[in-house]
Amino acid sequence: MTQPVICLMGATATGKTEVAIGLRERFPVDIVSVDSALVYRGLNIGTAKPEPDVLATHPHQLVDILEPEASYSAGEFVTDARRAIDAIHAAGRIPLLVGGTMLYFRALTGGIADLPSANPAIRARIDSQAAEAGWPSMHQRLRAIDPVSASRINENDSQRIQRALEVYEQSGEPLSKWQAKSTGNPHAAGLRFIKMGLLIEPRSRLHKRIQKRLKIMINNGLEDEVKALMKRPELTAKHPSMRSVGYRQFWEYLDGLTDRETASNKALFATRQLAKRQITWLRSEHELETFDALDSAVIDAISRHIEAASS
Repeated sequence: MTQPVICLMGATATGKTEVAIGLRERFPVDIVSVDSALVYRGLNIGTAKPEPDVLATHPHQLVDILEPEASYSAGEFVTDARRAIDAIHAAGRIPLLVGGTMLYFRALTGGIADLPSANPAIRARIDSQAAEAGWPSMHQRLRAIDPVSASRINENDSQRIQRALEVYEQSGEPLSKWQAKSTGNPHAAGLRFIKMGLLIEPRSRLHKRIQKRLKIMINNGLEDEVKALMKRPELTAKHPSMRSVGYRQFWEYLDGLTDRETASNKALFATRQLAKRQITWLRSEHELETFDALDSAVIDAISRHIEAASS
């Protein structure tokens, strides 16, 4: 027998949290966050983290579990998520995994390659080279050694470019070859994933929602939130938490590298690019049922799908 796990995926600003709360009011589900930024404490406004009163009435596991100086990998997420899933099942309830970090979903449902561990010295050298040449140039370097990985990674996605170059420099083998070695997926044993995706079409409608949400974040104090984070003595712009969309751009502004308007425009562009990558992941996901996020009856439609898939 397999145990059901509901997966609700979607690009940024598609209303995943609202749908998840609506489902929790209809089904015996407990929410597990699938978001690489929500794991960090202190990143609230720029991540659109649910308000404390919402988290109190509708708890989300894997939210606020790390300080912003920490790193968190897909492998660590898979371990933490499986632990949460098993505990929810043991309590007689159903896990509802909600978020937009598609790599985490893919790692949990499809397996993850056993990659070399992080090497701070190599990362620092790559960062230094990128500071001089720019990440698009580093992306070209990656294309020369690992065209398969380069085709999957945006030329401005510094974190993934850095990791792919790091794996190659450390092991002498391209990241794509490591990923091809991945066999089996013990973390998914005994689980049956019911995968659903929220989409907004045409893309211009999603872009308007992204722009409106970013404006609300800025008006609600995103700049002050980044200022507070910058006061943490061990936290730098190079930490994964500060590479999150919005935080990176406003850190640059507060560091005097750009002006406020430029930071806002860069954050808007970066968020749109993130949404584009998320949608691309969704389009390639197997056995995924998609729903119109702006349909007034979307929760009804998703509920019917869950009931049918669970029977």
